[in-house]
Amino acid sequence: MPLWPVYTGTSEPHDGIVRLPAPPPWRDFDGGPVLPTPADTADRAATSPDRSHRARAYRPDDETVQLVNAALYLRRPLLVTGPPGSGKSSLAYAVARELRLGPVLRWNITSRTTLRDGLYQYDPLSRLYAAGRATARDLRADGDLEDHLRLGPLGTALLPYARPRALLVDEIDKSDLDLPNDLLNVLEEGQYEIPELVRAARHTPTAHVMVDGTDDRVPLSRGRVRCRAFPFVVLTSNGEREFPPAFLRRCVRLELRRPRDAHLEAIVRAHLGEIDGYARALIDRFLSRGTEGELATDQLLNAIYLTGAAGLEGASRDELAERVMPYLSRARGQADDESDAF
Repeated sequence: MPLWPVYTGTSEPHDGIVRLPAPPPWRDFDGGPVLPTPADTADRAATSPDRSHRARAYRPDDETVQLVNAALYLRRPLLVTGPPGSGKSSLAYAVARELRLGPVLRWNITSRTTLRDGLYQYDPLSRLYAAGRATARDLRADGDLEDHLRLGPLGTALLPYARPRALLVDEIDKSDLDLPNDLLNVLEEGQYEIPELVRAARHTPTAHVMVDGTDDRVPLSRGRVRCRAFPFVVLTSNGEREFPPAFLRRCVRLELRRPRDAHLEAIVRAHLGEIDGYARALIDRFLSRGTEGELATDQLLNAIYLTGAAGLEGASRDELAERVMPYLSRARGQADDESDAF
């Protein structure tokens, strides 16, 4: 049986990740003790129906499938650029669902985000308050360092799981200038330290800390974490900034483009079922208007769903569809008039 591709893009969950060949020698990690990958249970998925639906309905093109597999084989981050609504963040959920990588760990980036935010959060004030309330005999129960520290999405993804975890680093182009290089060092080494736990290791060699997304705890020895199965990391960017060459050369790079024709129809069908005559006319109109300004695929999905659910006919239906598909930006030289009718 051929080993390529592991990720097929068919949206059917399978255990193909266990057939992934050994990593390149320079990307081989040996962290331990090995942790089981958390199951993405039905209850957990039900708490985020939007993400669950997007994972099932995602339809990648051939280039996306190829480059996702390249990132998996090489144990490298996947840097995904593209216009809004092109499916950058949905890709992480689709891959995690198909390959059974467990719940996606999501790290939303802002201009104030630091590397430590992704690795762990520590609240010294709550620890000090707990210690002040404790009696001398009960100080350890209320004041333990590990009770006031939680691993972040990046810190959790780098735990020594048996299978790769899926990590979505969303909108990294919004970060400050230092974060890509800081992030690069951690992802290159596949490990990090928590200084607070390293200092406490003489008295408490093993700490049991909470992980991102749940109250589950994992053991950390002497404050050090090293991955075993390198996580599937998706870094999304709207193309609003340049990244350092050292960062770019360590990523597999994928540029998503606006879906067209048959691919766009497949996306609509995956989300909304069979396409009727009016929906097909909306798709044609969406493609035609896309030459005059920027539109997002989810605007088309909203228009098709809404015009069908509202039960309108004729000009009222056309007007409603037009209003929920305004341009996100206009092409150069185009007027701002949105009065073009169906």
